[in-house]
Amino acid sequence: MNKLIAIINVIAWSGFWAFGYLAVTAEGLTESQLVIAALLAFGGLVTGIAAYMRLVRASEASGYARKSNQLDAAARNRAQSEGGI
Repeated sequence: MNKLIAIINVIAWSGFWAFGYLAVTAEGLTESQLVIAALLAFGGLVTGIAAYMRLVRASEASGYARKSNQLDAAARNRAQSEGGI
């Protein structure tokens, strides 16, 4: 499953860069073609970020990557009450 998500990630980022480049630099395109290119670039951006976040979450869960340095709820509440925030 992780390999499929990684492939989706690569394809999504490729679409983001390709269609984003077209939307920004292309000359002689109609307004509707520019809107479609921008929408496809935005779709690639959203899909790429979502796939990347799933890959990060999966790699942390499997032990391949270190877990993020986040406090649990009790420690965060204790630190906020001691800090006066």
